[in-house]
Amino acid sequence: MNIVITGSIAYDYLMSFPGNFLEHVKPDKLQKLSLSFLVDEMRRQRGGCAANIAFSLGLLGERPRVMGTVGQDFSEYRAWLEAHGVDTSTIVTIPDVFTASFFATTDQEQNQIASFYTGAMAHARELSFHDLDRPVDLTIISPNDPEAMLKYPAECKELGIPYIYDPSQQIVRMSGDDLRTGVEGADILIVNDYEFEMLKERAGMTADEIRAAVTRAVIVTRGEQGSVIWAGEEIAVPAVPPEQVLDPTGVGDAFRAGFIKGLSLGMSWETAGRIGSLAATYVLETHGPQAHHYTLEEFVARYRGVFGEDEFTAARK
Repeated sequence: MNIVITGSIAYDYLMSFPGNFLEHVKPDKLQKLSLSFLVDEMRRQRGGCAANIAFSLGLLGERPRVMGTVGQDFSEYRAWLEAHGVDTSTIVTIPDVFTASFFATTDQEQNQIASFYTGAMAHARELSFHDLDRPVDLTIISPNDPEAMLKYPAECKELGIPYIYDPSQQIVRMSGDDLRTGVEGADILIVNDYEFEMLKERAGMTADEIRAAVTRAVIVTRGEQGSVIWAGEEIAVPAVPPEQVLDPTGVGDAFRAGFIKGLSLGMSWETAGRIGSLAATYVLETHGPQAHHYTLEEFVARYRGVFGEDEFTAARK
C-alpha cells in the first residue's frame, strides 16, 4: 500500500515536573493565570505527528512516505527516519528557518502543558498532492499548518484519495466551517475523547451527524480505557496494559500507525484497533515518541500474548 503521511515534523523538548499541576491552579485566579514550574529533567526528542506516525509504521514493516516541510536543522533527523524505513523524498527543506518545535511539560499524573512553534511547518500549505509522482492508496491528514489542513482534504476529494482526518491539536485553531469540510467525505475520522467533544462544539455537529458525514469509520481513543470504533456498529477495543508508564507523548500517533498497518493488511476494524493499541503502549513505556523499538516478530509475539490468536497473528505465521 502506498501510504502518504502529512502533518507536523518537529523537535520535541520534553520536560518533567515532579508534582501535580492541579495543586498549583487557583480556581479564583483563572481570569489571570500566571504559572511557573521548576522542572527537573529536559530531553530533546525527534517528534511531530507525521514523523511519529511514519516511524512506528516503519517499525511495523511499511515504508510510508512523509509529505511535509522542515528547516535547515533537519539533516540528522532525515537520516534517522530513512534508517527506520521512512521515505523522506517528499519532505521539503525550507532555507533560513528552523524545524517546528514542540515544548511539553508533564507532571506525575501524566497531565501535560504544551506549546508549539510553527517554524518551517508554515510552508506545508505550499505542498500539493497534485505534485506526487505516483498514486496514493491512503493518506492521513494529521495536525499541521491550518491552511494545509484545509487544502489537503479538498485535493484528496478531487483526486479520489481516501484520507484519514486527524485534526486533534489543531481543532482549536480551525474554524467550524473548515472542520466540517475536513470531516465531510473523510474515509476515517480519528480523535481522542476530549477532542471529539471539542470537534462537535466547534463544528456545530452532533455525534450522529459526524458519523454520517464520514464515509467508513469514526474512531475515538480514550487513553487507558481503550478506544471506540463506529463503523456501522460500535466496536470497543481495550488498551494494552503497559509494563511501565514513562511518557504519554506520541502515544496517539503510534495508535494511528498501528491502525493504518491493520488497514494495509486488510484486517477488520477490531483487529486494526488492537494493533493500534499495542503500538501505542510501546510508546507509553519509553521517553519520547520515537524512542521505542521492536521487530515485527517481537510485536506479533506480544500481540499474541495479549489478544491470543486472531487474523493478525495468523497472517504472520
